[in-house]
Amino acid sequence: MIADYWPLLNLQLTTERLVLRSPNDDELAALAHVAAQGVHAPGERPYLVPWTEGTPRERAVHVVQQHWRRRGEWSPDSWELEMGLFLDGQPVGMVAMRAQDFRVRREVKTESWLGIDHHRRGLGTEARAALLHLAFAELEADSAVSEVFPDNAGSQGVSRRLGYRHDGISRDRRGDDVLVSDRLRLDRQDWARLGRPDVGVLGLTPCLPFFGVSP
Repeated sequence: MIADYWPLLNLQLTTERLVLRSPNDDELAALAHVAAQGVHAPGERPYLVPWTEGTPRERAVHVVQQHWRRRGEWSPDSWELEMGLFLDGQPVGMVAMRAQDFRVRREVKTESWLGIDHHRRGLGTEARAALLHLAFAELEADSAVSEVFPDNAGSQGVSRRLGYRHDGISRDRRGDDVLVSDRLRLDRQDWARLGRPDVGVLGLTPCLPFFGVSP
């Protein structure tokens, strides 16, 4: 079985409403279709990489290629875990958690998108909380970081609700423009003080070496 060699396929997180797991190819196609229908209102530019500004087909292809790339380029020193979000068995979006030199730095970054029909339901907060549980409770991270545009009210709100603190800014190039993002940080101590939803974790132990963590 392919999961014997790539146990991340069996890693699953569950919350009150959501299941987070690696999609199979048919599910990845369904997630790509969700992205093709839109992940934010027209005229918004919430992401540094302008993948959502293309045609519906270009958005769908980006989702597929990015997922394959992240899986193919994985190493214990540089990894990007991407999981589909499923609500009542239906795909609604994707989340990612990535790290460089996690074994030493113990820091992760998170990102996500939801199909536009699933906004304003608290699903983004619920999904990020699940990733933070994986990072802090299971992988023993010290901090989690999110970089978000100041006018991205949705992501800013999720971070506030989960206890992130302002930690400066980042400046990045997109074409001929310089874009400024807020850098937000959640440390283990702040995460531990907050009330947290129950998160179920399945299939983690054989994945630990892939994260640079000893079983």
